[in-house]
Amino acid sequence: MQPFTPYQRLAAGLMALLQFAVVLDFMIMSPLGVMIMPALRMSAGEFGTAVSAYAFSAGIAGLLTAGFADRFDRKRLLLFFFGGFLLGTLWCGLATSFVSLLAARIVTGLFGGVIGSIVMAITADLFPPAQRGRVMGLLQGGFAASQVLGLPFSIFLASRFDWHAPFIAIVLFGLLAALVIATRLQPVNAHLGAAGTGRHSAGRHLLQTVRVSRQQLAFALTALLTTGGFMLMPFASAFVVHNVGIPLDHLPVIYLVTGLCTLVFSPLIGRMADRVGTMPVFYAGCAITIATVAVYTHLGPSPLWLLILVNVVMFVGIFSRMIPAQATLAGVPAPEQRGSFNAINSALQQLAGGVPRWWRATSSTSGRTPRPGLRPGGLRRDRIDAGGRAADAPAGARPAGRRRALDGAFTVSPVIDP
Repeated sequence: MQPFTPYQRLAAGLMALLQFAVVLDFMIMSPLGVMIMPALRMSAGEFGTAVSAYAFSAGIAGLLTAGFADRFDRKRLLLFFFGGFLLGTLWCGLATSFVSLLAARIVTGLFGGVIGSIVMAITADLFPPAQRGRVMGLLQGGFAASQVLGLPFSIFLASRFDWHAPFIAIVLFGLLAALVIATRLQPVNAHLGAAGTGRHSAGRHLLQTVRVSRQQLAFALTALLTTGGFMLMPFASAFVVHNVGIPLDHLPVIYLVTGLCTLVFSPLIGRMADRVGTMPVFYAGCAITIATVAVYTHLGPSPLWLLILVNVVMFVGIFSRMIPAQATLAGVPAPEQRGSFNAINSALQQLAGGVPRWWRATSSTSGRTPRPGLRPGGLRRDRIDAGGRAADAPAGARPAGRRRALDGAFTVSPVIDP
């Protein structure tokens, strides 16, 4: 395998740090909901709107920027949008009402939603195909690190000081990252010399990117991969508590172990993709994901160790799909279309994630009558015993076994989100 140069290692590390900050800002809202809602006197529906506002605005921003994303030096474009992202995050850290928090999340999404596409374009420009599996593994490691390191530390800051503190911490961390990018990252402007760059209007450039049949297949793959994950993950905490019978206070253990394993396996998956090829790893990841999702979604009351094992294997399969897929997609567009291609791709990902999050967080206010045994937010008062019955349910109650539907899955808590 072709080794990284010192500059490539620096660039990969900087891109992973950006992924860490942006993903943490996106994910931190859900676990902070238990503090934000009473502090700002927000309903579950309002909180769901605030959570999903980031994804929707990020998706719209991706589509709006796709037309001119290839007209500028990617480093300058990255600093511009990262600066706007930090201002939006600072606004979140100063918000004192639902309206101000909603506006802050919209602004943060408008800028933060584009950063991922710029990172992918820079990665494709700086790393040849033989190295992209490893760098994509490092970028996904930044995602895992945000769960393992960022979320626990953010929750600690919020409990120690106030729910605003994690957003202020992200801003301070981001300022340091921006300083290093501004001083150490070289201009990324080789695409500006490509034939046809900047000759068309933004709208025509966007249409030219969408019209390429090869890129249409890539967009379809992105939509399917992202939608498949978000169909399952937003309801995972409710499923684990209600169907599998895991106590609520054990959920952090599940996410911690899963995140640590993902942090370890992501670089290994990337190295494997570079060594044997992206497609064999992708096919293996699909097979593992299909098998483990079938097992996971049919789990009845189970011990904690079994759930963790299934969860870890499932996420290894998911990342074994995502890492080689991203490495392959990086080589699809021509250099002069990488910015617009990745902007559209990012928009698809954000919009695919925004709808389930909005549905999840607002469904508890949709007018349904709460079922007995459920607190607001969908967490059961009772526990599930070894026989598959609620502990305080009558002896003839229906077992919560393999064929039981997602009990309460559509009336879930916004507190913990995988």
